[in-house]
Amino acid sequence: MAKKRIILLGNMTKPGVGEQIEQLRPWFAAQAEVVAVGPANEPLSQAALAAELCVVFGGDGTLLSAARMLAGTQIDMLGVNMGKLGFLAEYNVEHLRKHFPAILAGKVPSVERMMLDVNVSNCERHCFGSPVANDVAIASGPPFRMIDLNVVQRETVVAHYLGDGLVVSTPTGSTGYNMSAGGPILEPTLDAVTITPIAPHTLSVQPIVVRSDHLIRITATQVNPGTAVIVDGQVSSDLCDGDTVEVRRAASGMRIIPHPGRDFFATLTSKLQWGRSPHHGT
Repeated sequence: MAKKRIILLGNMTKPGVGEQIEQLRPWFAAQAEVVAVGPANEPLSQAALAAELCVVFGGDGTLLSAARMLAGTQIDMLGVNMGKLGFLAEYNVEHLRKHFPAILAGKVPSVERMMLDVNVSNCERHCFGSPVANDVAIASGPPFRMIDLNVVQRETVVAHYLGDGLVVSTPTGSTGYNMSAGGPILEPTLDAVTITPIAPHTLSVQPIVVRSDHLIRITATQVNPGTAVIVDGQVSSDLCDGDTVEVRRAASGMRIIPHPGRDFFATLTSKLQWGRSPHHGT
């Protein structure tokens, strides 16, 4: 039987990541065909994109970078946490060694997580598009005056947002910027998105969960010179008055290999102390 083709990616700026990959490379090569090794934020060759599995070393941010790069492919991703939180990158090196043979044998199937596509139009200077794994945020920026955003889904006005901006999040990203801004946590395999205002200038505007199969169109009615649209907290583009930000569900999602010994709510509990009474801590 032919060996499974794999890619090894990492955040090479993080201490120890490159060394860890090189240390494990012979171990990987004994079990699979390693078709590419490199940074998670650099494009891959067409030959590499024919791989079946991508092992990503770093933290959640590294996995998000890899997810955008692999958008539209059918390549499974396995995150090895060498960062802080490890919410998406669920494995450590010990667990990787333990479970990797079963993963190669198909005994730990991947789970598809919804992704989005964002495009900025109506402005020659700010033509921008990107896949989205976590969220699309529009932030007011300097000189930090309130901005005015009009949000329409399909042909229905959702709301006029006056404040510091808003976050449109996938279920995967609901525990990120969305949660910090007061938005709801979604189970990661749901087919829905959240629209969460950032410091709205009215108590009548609250986070909302909407269906994902309708286009969300955000018009920058009045923004600041420093206002930007930010994807996954990593890539961004400036906005000006009249720009339109269109957010739609991507044709395919990212395929994550879950940790077989951990479910979503166990991760919430261990990483975010979800559901724990303050009286039961140590």
